[in-house]
Amino acid sequence: MAAAILVAAIAILHIYILVLEMFLWTTPRGQKAFGLTPEFAQQTKALAANQGLYNGFLAAGLIWGLLTPSVEFGWQIQMFFLTCVAVAGIYGAATAKRSILYIQTVPAVLAMVALTLA
Repeated sequence: MAAAILVAAIAILHIYILVLEMFLWTTPRGQKAFGLTPEFAQQTKALAANQGLYNGFLAAGLIWGLLTPSVEFGWQIQMFFLTCVAVAGIYGAATAKRSILYIQTVPAVLAMVALTLA
Protein backbone atom coordinates (compact mmCIF):
# COMPACT_ATOMS: atom_id res chain seq x y z
CA MET A 1 0.00 0.00 0.00
CA ALA A 2 2.82 2.44 0.84
CA ALA A 3 4.41 1.80 -2.54
CA ALA A 4 1.16 2.56 -4.35
CA ILE A 5 0.76 5.80 -2.39
CA LEU A 6 4.30 6.87 -3.28
CA VAL A 7 3.80 6.04 -6.96
CA ALA A 8 0.49 7.91 -7.01
CA ALA A 9 2.12 10.94 -5.33
CA ILE A 10 4.86 10.98 -7.96
CA ALA A 11 2.25 10.76 -10.73
CA ILE A 12 0.38 13.70 -9.20
CA LEU A 13 3.64 15.65 -8.92
CA HIS A 14 4.29 15.13 -12.62
CA ILE A 15 0.76 16.21 -13.51
CA TYR A 16 1.43 19.39 -11.51
CA ILE A 17 4.71 19.91 -13.36
CA LEU A 18 2.83 19.39 -16.65
CA VAL A 19 0.39 22.14 -15.68
CA LEU A 20 3.19 24.50 -14.63
CA GLU A 21 5.18 23.95 -17.81
CA MET A 22 2.36 23.75 -20.35
CA PHE A 23 -0.14 26.26 -19.02
CA LEU A 24 1.39 28.43 -16.29
CA TRP A 25 4.93 28.98 -17.62
CA THR A 26 4.42 32.67 -18.41
CA THR A 27 2.30 33.43 -15.34
CA PRO A 28 3.71 34.76 -12.05
CA ARG A 29 3.21 31.30 -10.50
CA GLY A 30 5.16 29.54 -13.25
CA GLN A 31 7.88 32.16 -13.25
CA LYS A 32 8.28 31.89 -9.49
CA ALA A 33 8.38 28.08 -9.57
CA PHE A 34 11.19 28.04 -12.11
CA GLY A 35 12.93 31.34 -11.27
CA LEU A 36 12.18 32.95 -14.64
CA THR A 37 12.01 36.50 -15.85
CA PRO A 38 8.87 37.38 -17.83
CA GLU A 39 10.99 37.85 -20.96
CA PHE A 40 12.71 34.49 -20.67
CA ALA A 41 9.43 32.75 -19.90
CA GLN A 42 7.87 34.19 -23.04
CA GLN A 43 10.87 33.23 -25.18
CA THR A 44 10.91 29.64 -23.90
CA LYS A 45 7.16 29.00 -23.73
CA ALA A 46 7.16 26.38 -26.54
CA LEU A 47 10.13 24.54 -25.07
CA ALA A 48 8.47 24.44 -21.66
CA ALA A 49 5.24 23.09 -23.14
CA ASN A 50 7.25 20.28 -24.73
CA GLN A 51 8.86 19.48 -21.37
CA GLY A 52 5.44 19.52 -19.76
CA LEU A 53 4.13 17.01 -22.25
CA TYR A 54 6.94 14.62 -21.36
CA ASN A 55 6.13 14.99 -17.67
CA GLY A 56 2.56 14.09 -18.57
CA PHE A 57 3.79 10.91 -20.24
CA LEU A 58 5.66 9.98 -17.06
CA ALA A 59 2.50 10.52 -15.01
CA ALA A 60 0.41 8.52 -17.49
CA GLY A 61 2.84 5.62 -17.32
CA LEU A 62 2.80 5.58 -13.52
CA ILE A 63 -1.00 5.68 -13.48
CA TRP A 64 -1.12 2.89 -16.06
CA GLY A 65 1.14 0.81 -13.82
CA LEU A 66 -1.09 1.43 -10.81
CA LEU A 67 -4.28 0.52 -12.68
CA THR A 68 -3.02 -2.53 -14.58
CA PRO A 69 -4.92 -5.61 -13.36
CA SER A 70 -1.84 -7.85 -13.47
CA VAL A 71 0.17 -7.19 -10.31
CA GLU A 72 3.42 -8.41 -11.89
CA PHE A 73 3.01 -6.42 -15.10
CA GLY A 74 1.89 -3.35 -13.11
CA TRP A 75 5.05 -3.66 -11.00
CA GLN A 76 7.20 -3.75 -14.14
CA ILE A 77 5.47 -0.71 -15.62
CA GLN A 78 5.84 1.24 -12.39
CA MET A 79 9.51 0.35 -12.08
CA PHE A 80 10.17 1.38 -15.68
CA PHE A 81 8.50 4.77 -15.32
CA LEU A 82 10.03 5.39 -11.88
CA THR A 83 13.43 4.70 -13.43
CA CYS A 84 12.61 7.24 -16.16
CA VAL A 85 11.67 9.80 -13.49
CA ALA A 86 14.87 9.12 -11.54
CA VAL A 87 17.07 9.44 -14.62
CA ALA A 88 15.28 12.63 -15.72
CA GLY A 89 15.84 14.03 -12.23
CA ILE A 90 19.55 13.20 -12.33
CA TYR A 91 19.90 14.83 -15.73
CA GLY A 92 17.89 17.87 -14.64
CA ALA A 93 20.01 18.25 -11.51
CA ALA A 94 23.20 18.03 -13.55
CA THR A 95 22.11 20.45 -16.26
CA ALA A 96 19.49 22.81 -14.84
CA LYS A 97 18.89 22.98 -11.10
CA ARG A 98 20.31 20.81 -8.33
CA SER A 99 17.01 20.77 -6.40
CA ILE A 100 15.47 18.64 -9.17
CA LEU A 101 17.41 15.73 -7.68
CA TYR A 102 15.43 16.05 -4.45
CA ILE A 103 12.11 16.82 -6.15
CA GLN A 104 12.17 13.98 -8.68
CA THR A 105 14.96 11.47 -8.16
CA VAL A 106 14.79 10.92 -4.41
CA PRO A 107 11.01 10.27 -4.34
CA ALA A 108 11.31 7.97 -7.37
CA VAL A 109 14.07 5.95 -5.73
CA LEU A 110 12.09 5.72 -2.48
CA ALA A 111 9.08 4.44 -4.43
CA MET A 112 11.31 1.92 -6.22
CA VAL A 113 12.60 0.66 -2.87
CA ALA A 114 9.03 0.42 -1.53
CA LEU A 115 7.92 -1.49 -4.63
CA THR A 116 10.85 -3.87 -4.28
CA LEU A 117 10.04 -4.55 -0.63
CA ALA A 118 6.30 -4.97 -1.24
